[in-house]
Amino acid sequence: MARIEDRHPGGADGDWFVDTRCIDCDASRHVAVDLIARNPTDGNSLFVRQPGTPEEIELAWRAAMVCPTRSIGHIELRRPPVPVFPHDLGDDVYRLGHNAKSSFGAHSYFVRRATGNLMIDAPRWTREVTRPIENLGGLAHILLSHRDDVADADRYADHFGARVWIHSDDGDAAPFATDLIHGTDATTVAGNVTAFPVPGHTRGSVLYLIDGHLLFSGDSLSWNPRRQRLHAFRQACWYSWPEQTAALGRFAASSLRFDRLFCGHGWSQDLDAEAFHAHLLDLVELMPAM
Repeated sequence: MARIEDRHPGGADGDWFVDTRCIDCDASRHVAVDLIARNPTDGNSLFVRQPGTPEEIELAWRAAMVCPTRSIGHIELRRPPVPVFPHDLGDDVYRLGHNAKSSFGAHSYFVRRATGNLMIDAPRWTREVTRPIENLGGLAHILLSHRDDVADADRYADHFGARVWIHSDDGDAAPFATDLIHGTDATTVAGNVTAFPVPGHTRGSVLYLIDGHLLFSGDSLSWNPRRQRLHAFRQACWYSWPEQTAALGRFAASSLRFDRLFCGHGWSQDLDAEAFHAHLLDLVELMPAM
């Protein structure tokens, strides 16, 4: 719950506020683009203006419920009138919200599939996630993109009896995993999901391509809305930048394509598959100089 006594002084005057426990993870800015922005002085998220329509109030609640430190709130209201997560993003993909501080606020997702529902990375443990997943038919597989975004995957796996996938090079972060991905070759997991290892951000980072066009990139690939191009986090590469460059080059050289990008950190984006591929080739060319 946001703490009014710790309200950041830089936000817009009004009922909605952000407190100073914000960790600059960017999650709230992704879901309330025109309402919340980054304070360049200290990185704290701030309301640049107060929500004024029912649609904007829903965005404010979504920001409040995605925040991993619960730093966003209203001076009187404590909960949204109706749940704002899971958030339907189309193609049977849902953003789960309730991001975990342990994963530095990374987004996690749910994909509804006839062959078994999927969770990609995990939020913090809460019945506000388990109840709607139960209503959507349960959970068969949890796909972990890398060691940083495991969060409470073990509790969700135990609750739903789900299989858990992670690359063996990050396996020590999820000792409860039932299935390990090995090497650097693309492999099929969880039915017809393609797992494409991309060591770099961490040694065991993996891209997951679902239904031939939905790419879940963890922290290995994102969209830069200012420059309108694909982006990789040079300053948040914990294992090897040359390895990440080579891995994304292998992905670009493969026959795999995507037209929707869903990120753990960074901005997600929809784009024509060939346009995305051209951006990926450009990124790989730029990476050695970054």
